[in-house]
Amino acid sequence: MNKKINRLQELARVCRKDVLKMVMASGEGHIGGGFSCMEILVTLYFHIMKIDPLQPDWKDRDLFIMSKGHGCFALYAVLARRGFFPVDLLNTVKQTDTIFGGHPDRDKVPGVDVSTGSLGHALSIGTGMALSAKKDGRARRIFVLLGDGECQEGSVWEAIMFAAAKNLDNLIAIVDANSLQAIGRTGDILSMDTLAGKWEMFGWKAYEGDGHNCGEIFENLNRIPFQKGSPSVFVARTVKGKGVSFMENEIMWHARATTEAEFRQATFELNHASHVARAR
Repeated sequence: MNKKINRLQELARVCRKDVLKMVMASGEGHIGGGFSCMEILVTLYFHIMKIDPLQPDWKDRDLFIMSKGHGCFALYAVLARRGFFPVDLLNTVKQTDTIFGGHPDRDKVPGVDVSTGSLGHALSIGTGMALSAKKDGRARRIFVLLGDGECQEGSVWEAIMFAAAKNLDNLIAIVDANSLQAIGRTGDILSMDTLAGKWEMFGWKAYEGDGHNCGEIFENLNRIPFQKGSPSVFVARTVKGKGVSFMENEIMWHARATTEAEFRQATFELNHASHVARAR
């Protein structure tokens, strides 16, 4: 198990480097939010979800919706490393015919199940998919990754209520709770400190944990549904810009490209983190 978890942590580091290169090449991108959800994505795609990269449209696969679609560079990196398309294809990010937009497009990117962009919609889509799977007798699960700032939107809570009322225990929400949103700290705009408790009050079974610890993520998501007959939510406490010292917990890295000097420093830190990890 330790080898499996260490491999996931290493994959997260490698995928962060992929994202860094994509942002540098394109001159834009939401690097902070992409870095904060990286361990969540690698754990899902490499050990939790029932998927087949050779059959991205396999009808019995689990489904994933990246509600915080602006963090899609992280998703592209993980899909590439999982084998949905060649890693070298990530280098086309700036080209006019690239498949990689600023938000994920299911008609262009293999492995993307739902096109997302505008926040507050994906949990409703996932709820509909979960209900449909129940009615069809299909043993698939629907995973939805949201941001904590996004949870301030009323449409999210409408979906939360509906999913609980329909006993959709095949629906799993994961909140990337990095405590920052586009214009400030979530706690200063609308507090999300008791987020897990709020979801439970609306009929979900909730757990909260470290969103950068692949072992903790795996342990929690490997036992879903958390409660039979109830949808599940894992509130993952994360750090925006995780992995690069000058990006961590800094609002300016919500959407910003690096300079050449920043790119070199960030690359050095990510490489150094690997050396430190192997030495332990």
